[in-house]
Amino acid sequence: MFHLRGTHTSPLRTRLRSMNKISMHVMSAELFCNTLGNLSAILDKGLASATTRKFDPGVLLASRLAPDMLPLTRQVQIACDIAKNSVARLAGQEPRRFEDNETSFEQLRARIAGTVDYIKSIPASALEGSETRDITVPARERTLEFKGLEYLQTWAIPNVLFHVTTSYNILRHNGVELGKRDFIAGGSPG
Repeated sequence: MFHLRGTHTSPLRTRLRSMNKISMHVMSAELFCNTLGNLSAILDKGLASATTRKFDPGVLLASRLAPDMLPLTRQVQIACDIAKNSVARLAGQEPRRFEDNETSFEQLRARIAGTVDYIKSIPASALEGSETRDITVPARERTLEFKGLEYLQTWAIPNVLFHVTTSYNILRHNGVELGKRDFIAGGSPG
C-alpha cells in the first residue's frame, strides 16, 4: 500500500485515500480529468511565458521535440481524444467526436474543458464490470482488441500520459518555466 504525501488534496487523492477497492472509474475518468486539468494549467504557463517574453504564442503551438514528432497542438488534441475515447469505450459507448481545429492556447484549453465535461457526464456506474468488457480500438490499418482492464493499464493510461508528458516537454524545451509540480499538481502546492 502506498501513502500520498503533501498538503495539496485533489479530489482524486481524497477518493483514493478513502477507497478499499480501486474502481475502473477512478483509474480512468478521475485520473484523466485530473491529468487534463494539470495539462490546462501547463498551457496557461506556456501562454504566460510567450506573453511575458513578447513572442507569438503560435510559435509554441507549432513546436515539436523532433522533426518526426507531432507539434504541441496535436499532442493536446490526442491526449484529449484518448482520454474521452477510453472512458466512453470502457462504458460501452460510442465516443463523441471533436473537431481538430484549435489554433490558440485558449481554444486548446476549451478543448480540454469540453473533454473533462464529457468524461464527467459518463456515470461511474457505466464503468462497473468494464474490467472484462471487450474493447476494440481502430489503429490505422488494423484493429486492437483488449479486455477492459488490460486496455486501461497497457494502452489508455500510458498513451494519455505520453501525450501530456510530451506537451509538457515541448513547452519546457522552449523555455517555459515548468517543474514536476506543474505536471503532478497543475502548479498548486502538493
